Amino acid sequence: MAKDLFHQAVRNALEKENWFITDDPLSLKLGGVDLYIDLGAEKLLAAERAGQKIAVEIKTFGGRSEIAEFHLALGQFLNYRLALQVSDSQRELFLAVPQVVYESFFTLEFIKMSITNYQVKLLVYEPATETIALWKN
Repeated sequence: MAKDLFHQAVRNALEKENWFITDDPLSLKLGGVDLYIDLGAEKLLAAERAGQKIAVEIKTFGGRSEIAEFHLALGQFLNYRLALQVSDSQRELFLAVPQVVYESFFTLEFIKMSITNYQVKLLVYEPATETIALWKN
């Protein structure tokens, strides 16, 4: 299984915010299908998020067509969220996208409508500094 270009940057960004990486990747087996979400993590230290469990699907959006990559990312997100609802319902799923892509593509009206309609939670990261710029529920 190939990892996205910025996989390690997102992992490092989560660890900087005191997330403990529990799974890399987080594997699920459900209904005869094997699924692999890029990262599973738990927040152990900060009081405001103590005990919170997340799964993160990392996307780079480095190809020729952002909309084609968005279709793929959204499909994966919806399937992974369904699998988590059945097998690990306490874990929240986030779609991780680079900040530059968030600012240029995820601010388009249709994309915002889609994100809202499908209730996609976003983790916006800055690959160069390996930091998280925004959590968007």
